[in-house]
Amino acid sequence: MDEDESLRLYGLHPVGTDLDEVRELLRGQTERERRSQGAGDTELMKLCCVQLFNAGVIDDVLLIWSAKTASMDAACSIDVQLLCGRGLTETKAYLSLLRTPEAEAAHQRLLESEEAGDFEGFRVEEYSAQYADYYE
Repeated sequence: MDEDESLRLYGLHPVGTDLDEVRELLRGQTERERRSQGAGDTELMKLCCVQLFNAGVIDDVLLIWSAKTASMDAACSIDVQLLCGRGLTETKAYLSLLRTPEAEAAHQRLLESEEAGDFEGFRVEEYSAQYADYYE
């Protein structure tokens, strides 16, 4: 499956079992990309992350983080803001509670990005709208 097909099948706001399929698609592409940079489709990975961001399910944060950290290409393609589909404050609180190395790394990255101004004026609705424009 490529980016266009995923967008056609699931749209930018998947729900129900479509979300499960998006998660599985992202896991598969992330595994490929982690094995060898360029083996996964980072544009498709980004779209999956946008779709999960729009769903706002807090449990998807580490799945998105895993995709972002799969390779240098993925890190550049997947915006750190996509971790925050439930909001920056909620995401930081969630990651703080998990106490896993992955959660701590993601939390630290959010703090650094926030300090660098990457979340200046960040609002979930506006960020979602930017991606809607991007994928039109």
